[in-house]
Amino acid sequence: MYAVVQTGGKQYKVAEGDTIEVNRVSVDAGSALTIDNVLMLNQDGSVKIGSPTIEGAKVQAEVIKHTRGPKLIIWKMKRRKGYRNKNGHRQDLSLLKINKISG
Repeated sequence: MYAVVQTGGKQYKVAEGDTIEVNRVSVDAGSALTIDNVLMLNQDGSVKIGSPTIEGAKVQAEVIKHTRGPKLIIWKMKRRKGYRNKNGHRQDLSLLKINKISG
């Protein structure tokens, strides 16, 4: 049994017991989270596809911890113009453990 859910503007294929990294969610670490944006659900070969979401389908998850992604360096330069710009970025992430898929 697996589902395709949408959170943080991205889609993830999840199954019970999986651990995924998503964009930071505004829930404290250690607490439960319910994801209602279920786009597809597969239960023992029976596939349901939402338009755009499946009514009544939910994914129960637990927020394990909040982390930050790797540092990305953004380097811009224009030759012969003396323009150089260096920036860094680290994305805020949350680690989720999928507990239950219902639908």
